[in-house]
Amino acid sequence: MTNNGGGCNITVLLNNGVMQKQTPPEIRIGECRVKRDKETRNKLLASGKQEFLEKGYMQASLRSICKNTGVTTGALYFFFQDKEDLFAAIVEEPLSQLHQIMCSHYASEMENHGNGQVEGEDFSDDMETAARIIHYLYSNYDEVQLLLIKAQGSRFEHCIDEFVDMTEKHYRVLADKMSEASSRPRIDDYFIHWISHVTVNTFVHLITHEESEEKALKHMKLTVKYLVDGWRGMFSS
Repeated sequence: MTNNGGGCNITVLLNNGVMQKQTPPEIRIGECRVKRDKETRNKLLASGKQEFLEKGYMQASLRSICKNTGVTTGALYFFFQDKEDLFAAIVEEPLSQLHQIMCSHYASEMENHGNGQVEGEDFSDDMETAARIIHYLYSNYDEVQLLLIKAQGSRFEHCIDEFVDMTEKHYRVLADKMSEASSRPRIDDYFIHWISHVTVNTFVHLITHEESEEKALKHMKLTVKYLVDGWRGMFSS
């Protein structure tokens, strides 16, 4: 019997004189354990998602999640620190992706319109980004529902406010540049805060009231035109 140079397989000489690579029993056992652990974790995530959707974060029971998965509560703590860690494993990645989409759009908007120009601007990127966000929201429908209406009591319960803050900071800078370029009065902070809420709540309302992505996109097209034309109107003479 010879080793293959530090890999997982070993080469053995069979009775018929043929050399054959085989995986040592202890490695096969380890591979089975890894596969089993992955399956258990995925089952816990699926059971957790269902429990959170039905009861919300605060009322969700780890005992029920484990029972529906067919494991003990102790087994859950092998994969997740606590209930919030399990919740985060379900919603954190979609939330991060939404942040990236919006940050990328705002950066592009500043690059394209940061000179404060009002007339003749092409805002087609707004509709493209809105369509991208709508598609992402509906592609991760359950996770988004958890974030928006089931996250109370977790560290994610203020995620909408975080998007509003991000939007407000962007609008503040952009509005100041456009006010200066158009020689129009500076838009006050209250209005910037309000329109930031309007923008974010447009998406929140659609994903929480409209089950059809196609219908949501149809509504969004008219809404984007309304928001963009209204924004431009503030700086027109």
